[in-house]
Amino acid sequence: MADETIDTSKDTTPAAAKEVSDDFVTRSHTSPSGLKYTSTTGRLVLRLEENKDGKADGFKPKAEIFLVAYTKDDAEEGRPVTFAFNGGPGSASVWLHLGLLGPRLVKSGDVGSMAPAPFGLEDNAESLLESSDLVMIDPVNTGFSRVVEGGKTEEFHAFVEDRDLVAEVIRLWTTRNNRWLSPKYLVGESYGTLRAVAVAGRLFDAYGMAVNGLGLISTVLNMSTLRFFPGSDLPYALHLPTYAAIAHYHGRHEGRELAEVVREAEEFAARDFGFALTQGNRLSAEEYDDVVARLHAVTTLDEGFIRRTNLRWAYHEFAAELLRGEDLAVGRIDGRFTARPESLQASDSHDDPSIRAITGPYSAAMNHYVRAELGYENDLPYEILTARVHPWSYRTFEGAPVDVSGVLERLLVHNPHLRVHVDYGYHDGATPHFAAEYVWAHMNLDEGARARFTHHYHEAGHMMYLNPVARRAQLQALRLFVSNTPHNSQ
Repeated sequence: MADETIDTSKDTTPAAAKEVSDDFVTRSHTSPSGLKYTSTTGRLVLRLEENKDGKADGFKPKAEIFLVAYTKDDAEEGRPVTFAFNGGPGSASVWLHLGLLGPRLVKSGDVGSMAPAPFGLEDNAESLLESSDLVMIDPVNTGFSRVVEGGKTEEFHAFVEDRDLVAEVIRLWTTRNNRWLSPKYLVGESYGTLRAVAVAGRLFDAYGMAVNGLGLISTVLNMSTLRFFPGSDLPYALHLPTYAAIAHYHGRHEGRELAEVVREAEEFAARDFGFALTQGNRLSAEEYDDVVARLHAVTTLDEGFIRRTNLRWAYHEFAAELLRGEDLAVGRIDGRFTARPESLQASDSHDDPSIRAITGPYSAAMNHYVRAELGYENDLPYEILTARVHPWSYRTFEGAPVDVSGVLERLLVHNPHLRVHVDYGYHDGATPHFAAEYVWAHMNLDEGARARFTHHYHEAGHMMYLNPVARRAQLQALRLFVSNTPHNSQ
C-alpha cells in the first residue's frame, strides 16, 4: 500500500481554535517639551476562562482589542497612567486620542473655519502625556478591534459584556506593565462616561483595583435624563438651558451674555417649566399662555411651534426648527454647526452637520498617523463611528432606567480618595449640562464626597476640544487632576 500523502498547503485547523497573538509595534518619540516616550500600538488578544458542563475548558481567545499606549521613558516611580475611551456605543477612541489627550492633534479647525481636505496633524504641546502615561482603548468592532475568527460578533455589544471586556483590558495591561502601584485614571466621553463608571465598579469588585480618578467628558450616567419618551417629562426640562445657549450662539439673544441666558433658562426649567410639565392639561389657559410666552423668550422658537408640540419637543425637532427661517438646521453633537437640510419643511433633523464636519479630518488623521508615525499596519477599515455594534443590549436594566449613578455613589463611599473631573459643553445637544447636574443633585452623597468633584464649563459642544480655547482649558485642568492638584472652574 502506498504511503498516504497529506496536503499541508491548506490550514485545516477549525477557525475558532486557531491561535492568535498580540501584534504590537513600538516606536520612540520626543515631545515638543523634550519628553522622551515610547508608543506601543497594536491588538491585545483578550482571553477569558471558560467552563463547559461544570468543568474548566481553558483560557480561550475572544477578541483582539486595538490600543495605543504612550509611556514616558525612564519614568519616575508613581507616574500616573490614564486609560481613555470614547462612547457611542460604536465610537473609537480617535476623538479623545487626536482631539485632546494624545501627543499629536488633528488639524480639523473649528466651526466657521474648518480645515479643507486632506487635513493634517500637529504637535499637542499641552498633551496629557506630559503629566500621565496614556492608554487609548477601542472596544469591539470600533477602530481595529474585532472578535477572533470564528467568534460571535455580537457577543460584546451589550452593557455588561462591554464593561467586563474594558475592565479586563485595563487589568491585563496594568499587570503586564507592572503598574498596579501607579495612580490610575479613567477618562471617558459621552457613553464612555457611563462606561468609565461601570468599569471602575467592575475593577473594584472583580479585581480589588481602586482607581484614583474619573474624567467624565460630556456626561451621561442616567439615560432617562436624555431620552424623549411619552410620559417622561424630565428630558424636556433638562434640555431647555442647552436650547437657550444654542439660540444665543446664533444671535437670538442679542446684547445678552451667555451666562445670563443660561441661568434664566435653568431657573425656569427647574421651577415653573418643570412644574407646568407635571400638570399636563390641568394648567389653566392663562397659565398655559404664560408658559408658551416664557418658552419663546428663552428658546426664541416660534410660539406656534411651541403650542403645536404642547410644550414638549425632542432635540431633533429643535435642530430643524431654530433656524428654519434661514433654511438651516443646527447640529446635535455641537449646536454651533449648521447646514442646509435636505428638506426645508421637514419637521425634524436627524442629519447632524457637526458630525459630518469633523468625521473627515479625524478619519484622515488617524489612518495616516497609525501607519506613518506609529508604525502599525492593518488592512481592516478603522471604524471611527460605526453602526456595527447595534443593536446594543441593555438587558441588565430591563424594566429600569439605564443608570450607573448608584455605582458612582458606592465607589465614592468605598474609596474616600476617588475624585471626579467633569467637563460640560454649553452647546452640547447630545448630553446637556443641566441633565448631568440633575444626576449629581440626586446622588446620596455627603459634603466630603461632593467636594471631590470638579466642574468645568466650556463655550463649545459635545467635543468641546474642537474649540482651541476650550481644549487648552480642558488640558490644563486634566493635567492638574491627574497630578492630584486641587482645581475647579465654574
